[in-house]
Amino acid sequence: MEETLFSAKIKRPLADRLRPQTLDEVVGQDHVVGEQAPLGRMVRSGKITSFILWGPPGCGKTTIARLIAEHTNLYFEQISAVFSGVADLKRVFQYAQERRANQGKGTLLFVDEIHRFNKSQQDGFLPYVEDGTIILVGATTENPSFELNAALLSRCQVFVLNRLSEENFEELLCRAEKEEGRKLPVDDEARAFMKSVADGDGRYILNLAESVWNYAQPGEIFDKDNIMKIIRSRAPIYDKGRDGHYNLISAVHKSLRGSDVDAALYWVARMLEAGEDPKYIFRRLTRFAVEDVSLAEPNAVTQAIACWQTYERLGSPEGDLALMQLTAYLATAPKSVGVYKAMHKARALAKATGSLMPPKNILNAPTKLMRDLGYNEGYEYDPDCEDGFSGANYFPDGMRRQKLYYPVDRGFEREIKKRIEYFDKLRIEKQRAKGIKND
Repeated sequence: MEETLFSAKIKRPLADRLRPQTLDEVVGQDHVVGEQAPLGRMVRSGKITSFILWGPPGCGKTTIARLIAEHTNLYFEQISAVFSGVADLKRVFQYAQERRANQGKGTLLFVDEIHRFNKSQQDGFLPYVEDGTIILVGATTENPSFELNAALLSRCQVFVLNRLSEENFEELLCRAEKEEGRKLPVDDEARAFMKSVADGDGRYILNLAESVWNYAQPGEIFDKDNIMKIIRSRAPIYDKGRDGHYNLISAVHKSLRGSDVDAALYWVARMLEAGEDPKYIFRRLTRFAVEDVSLAEPNAVTQAIACWQTYERLGSPEGDLALMQLTAYLATAPKSVGVYKAMHKARALAKATGSLMPPKNILNAPTKLMRDLGYNEGYEYDPDCEDGFSGANYFPDGMRRQKLYYPVDRGFEREIKKRIEYFDKLRIEKQRAKGIKND
């Protein structure tokens, strides 16, 4: 009897008590489940097809799936790809078939973390999705384009859910205060800080709010430091092997390319705070130095290697400064993809004309036969020529001269552009003097 009374006093977790009862109560996802939104219209029409919910943790994927099952009178079955295997899937499919045959009731199968199923497991869904045994609703925090089989993805619509905003968090906190019948005992700064550390996760901020109510003494108002003591540290939502990893390095790269030094430093800091290996960032920045800065600032690659070596000698945290120095250097350097574009043009040209021989006059002639065939005949040694430039043709005989490299009028490439224009002009003059017609 005592155990029963004690159990009755235990409240369900706040996040569970505040779980939406209708789609209209779902916070922050009106673009998907609103009355005129794609998924919302599908549900209200009663014609449900399989779909994937892609979004960060705590944005409402499980709640939406459960509400849809209730709204459509489908039997709701939930499994997690983390804990389920082939045997579990076979059991679910068997029960769904029996339920359909005996009761005429369909099954909505909600698969959390669906991206964690391997290819063969994902293929196992196909026949049951196609014949309507199950309506598949998959939830994933990873990009479905990379993590789901094309065959499965082609049979499902993809709906992208947003991470929750500060306005969404405020709405959740207000609902929590109404549920508890009391204000959250925090000052304005602490309240704002809670929204910041929640990092888009609605479930997290509700759990944090519940902890505040549990820890605060009567009449006590928590400040930011009190909140810090509760959370200790919250690892950013980031998986070094998955989508978050590529999203952040893309943000770094685009910020550098856009010469936004502050944004570039921010995204690099985000990666470091998330536990990214600095060596990976150095590798990407070194690539940026030769791809996006290139000859507009020839010292960029030298700076990249020097900062990388500095980090390897100092380690973290002292060496982190070298990473930030390189980030600031590359962001503020002049940019050029002239060499990058020239490389692709050159390789395409080489692929198309790969069998053409070099002109015989620029080939060495170490044997009598080669000399008799005209190898090295008429070769002009440029350092001995006037202006140190012969103007000779170095492309294959019979092939028109190609223009591959177009330096920009920025940074050091401005000087390179002047040199190329000078050589082009001199080449024309010398070929005219030799009676060679220019293309």
